[in-house]
Amino acid sequence: MNKTVLFTSAAVLTAAATFSNVNSQQNEMSFFITSVGSGDGASLGGLAGADAHCAALADAAGSAGKTWRAYLSAHATANSPAVNARDRIGFGPWYNVNGVEVASNLNVLHGPNNNLNKQASLTEQGGVVNGRGDTPNQHDILTGSTIDGRTVDDGSNHTCNNWTSNGSGSAHVGHFDRTGGGQNPTSWNSAHGSRGCSQEDLVGTGGNGYFYCFAID
Repeated sequence: MNKTVLFTSAAVLTAAATFSNVNSQQNEMSFFITSVGSGDGASLGGLAGADAHCAALADAAGSAGKTWRAYLSAHATANSPAVNARDRIGFGPWYNVNGVEVASNLNVLHGPNNNLNKQASLTEQGGVVNGRGDTPNQHDILTGSTIDGRTVDDGSNHTCNNWTSNGSGSAHVGHFDRTGGGQNPTSWNSAHGSRGCSQEDLVGTGGNGYFYCFAID
């Protein structure tokens, strides 16, 4: 009888540990706000440079084995078509560093029921980014995107020359804390444009050159 009880208890514990391990793996971090920007305004080295920044931060935080993409759109050029941020980031679901789901798929991410807010939109280190009402306010997040995650196609430059400029131009930004000013003040990805592309301009508008990173696998 005792042996049966011990065997059953061991089996339950093993199953629980296996479930916990699988669940932990499934809920590994796959979304974060960069804890630091490039330090050079919106000049990120293009999309490739921004992706590399995401990967480096994730790796430093102990998250290995994932492919990271910056949530950034890019305008069409003579040599390349436009790139939509939503087409770069996989299909979800995405979890923050604490295993909290921020969105289950692309439609939820770009709809009214996502979980992107000040409490859940954490850095890769688990930090809370300063929002509106904090000092300094850093709630502007670079995206270059419309509300549905596509390139802003109105003839103007909304990506600081596809994330290579630290001077003239403008970057479309979102408010991770879902509050503030602009055309769409509660939008996490498309609130308003920055006043310029330099670090000073981004800080002056209410940001610090941060952007979103998503794992595609």
